[in-house]
Amino acid sequence: MNRVYYVIFTIILYSCKSDTTVPKTAEVLENYYKDCGTEGNAKDANLKQLNQLKNRSNLPTEQDINPAISLEKILETGDDENRWNTSQAATIKGYIIDIKKGGVETCNCKMKEEQDRDTHIELVLDPMHEGKTKRMVVEVTPRIREQMKAQGINWSTRSLRDQFLGRWVKVTGWLLFDQEHADEAENTKPGRDRNWRASAWELHPVTSIELVNR
Repeated sequence: MNRVYYVIFTIILYSCKSDTTVPKTAEVLENYYKDCGTEGNAKDANLKQLNQLKNRSNLPTEQDINPAISLEKILETGDDENRWNTSQAATIKGYIIDIKKGGVETCNCKMKEEQDRDTHIELVLDPMHEGKTKRMVVEVTPRIREQMKAQGINWSTRSLRDQFLGRWVKVTGWLLFDQEHADEAENTKPGRDRNWRASAWELHPVTSIELVNR
């Protein structure tokens, strides 16, 4: 009898283990990406909360999108830390002036491989006036990249460059004020030589990118 129970327990155990290998759905990615939780490996409580926002996997609904937000509004000068709400999403149009791999960050548990890092996409209103402090940053995350991959869509940094660099696009994603870069944004720290962006507000993560006419 004990042997029968052992066999049944073994079957159940292996059935449970197999469930952990299911495709990377939004529900799975909401918790872990390659053993990296949504808080990443941050130690600071505020940074943990910020990382959880960066690592959102659920796609915004039409009700989540604030239609009043545009690239023009994001780039408006003035202290903008409290201008928008991170519970909302937006769809904006702009010209992609640059696409590159992001840094090694706590949100991704400081993983170093390119596919495990965010992709930075820089948008401008006018490609003829594309100074660093006139740019908005939007970011593709590894979790969203995995969701796209499951649909047969390649959102690697190289593929995104090939598809969208130097093009006009419509981008949708969750609003995020990246406090880590507030000291490098013209709106929150005007006039600093090291500023490389207009605002610390981002679409992060990006959940949709489409080519559009200007």
